Amino acid sequence: MPLISDVEVAPLYRPPAPEPPARRLGLFKLLSTLQRNPLECWSADVFEQPIARVKLPLLDAVLVHDPAAIRRVLVDNAANYRKDPIQRRILSVGLADGLLSVEDERWEVQRRTLAPLFARRTVAALTQAMLTAADALTQRWNALAGRRVLDIAAEMTLVTLNVLARTIFSDGLSSDLDEFRRAMNAYFGSIGRIGALDLLGAPRAIPRPGGRTLRRTMSYFEGVIDEIIATRRRRLDQMPQAEAPADLLTLLLRALDPSTGRPMSLAEVRSNILTFLSAGHETTANTLAWSLFLLSQAPDWARRVREEADRELAAPVEGLADRLVVTRAVVEEALRLYPPIAALSRAAEQGDSLGAEQIKPGALIVIAPYVLHRHRALWQQPDRFDPTRFLPEKRVAIARYTYLPFGAGPRTCIGSSFALQEATLILAVLVQRFDMRLAPGAKVWPQQKITLRPAHGLPMVITPR
Repeated sequence: MPLISDVEVAPLYRPPAPEPPARRLGLFKLLSTLQRNPLECWSADVFEQPIARVKLPLLDAVLVHDPAAIRRVLVDNAANYRKDPIQRRILSVGLADGLLSVEDERWEVQRRTLAPLFARRTVAALTQAMLTAADALTQRWNALAGRRVLDIAAEMTLVTLNVLARTIFSDGLSSDLDEFRRAMNAYFGSIGRIGALDLLGAPRAIPRPGGRTLRRTMSYFEGVIDEIIATRRRRLDQMPQAEAPADLLTLLLRALDPSTGRPMSLAEVRSNILTFLSAGHETTANTLAWSLFLLSQAPDWARRVREEADRELAAPVEGLADRLVVTRAVVEEALRLYPPIAALSRAAEQGDSLGAEQIKPGALIVIAPYVLHRHRALWQQPDRFDPTRFLPEKRVAIARYTYLPFGAGPRTCIGSSFALQEATLILAVLVQRFDMRLAPGAKVWPQQKITLRPAHGLPMVITPR
């Protein structure tokens, strides 16, 4: 397969990332590293081999980073590759009945039900609401007066929660956004640990570390979500159907199984609300945080984004996201270097062949976008920040299964167009209105805790333009 070419520009910035160990980690080192930061487990050879095998306790694991094999797993033979026990354990906490977790007919019904909300035309109609959320953030920053140091990672979480409150849950979140942000941070930190009990196949009933924090957090989420549902049901009872808010929540509460006429259960509604509140803001917030950090280290690209924003934000809103070509290229390069979901995993139900490799029933298949996006056989200078890869004239050279920030196949992320538009618009507004540079002494390091986030936050000096 031909390499994805880069324009010869020097020097290209190399963002912080773990240096792959020269050799595979031994069992005990692997277990401790998985708990601390799974990104640091990937050895140098997996960034060069299309398919590699790893021996785990009681488990045959196959690391797949060959585009043809990825297509086989995620598309052509997707029915043979289900979510594996570790992934099901993680997603079972609050998300067990939602779109991310359910399988077979339940998944098909939910996907059909929710798909209209994320159609391209529907998402484009949300442009003004996304800009309004960005405006609210800039007004808050301006009110701080002068140069201030802010944790951009936390700020991006707040603005993406505000976007959800203005678009998908139009009654708001009935909770303080910063309190919700802290709870979500605790939630991802607790469910994101992969330890010896998981690799040894221990039953879910055996308590994992952080269980008490997780129970407390879930109790908080249930209270917030139940209030969201109760508020909306009161509104729906009091207004004509034609005047109901046309958002995800209305859709969930009125959805009927086309085969049986059965509405979604309360558990299904709850799980999907939590899914969109978590996946719908956490991943986009991290993408925005990494994009702002990368621009702070690449002044030429920050200038190009600002020039584009000055020109396009002054033009009509219709078609705005499509006109922000440079800004979107920066977002997509941030997604390449720091994909929000750093690894996908599946379990083979039956034997199969992936290239020359024979897959046994029960084998764990791991496809890591973090590795795929930095693979030496697929990308030139893969560890360098170079948004030219995603400008229109270059993007066409990127093969379909070499870039997977939102997955692929039937279970590709339903909200990908929403997330890309949101991140592009907010990034353009913030870069247009503020100068941002990394705070002195800040330590920037990617850490995988379900999503790929800055381990120590992202303190930046913010100066209004």
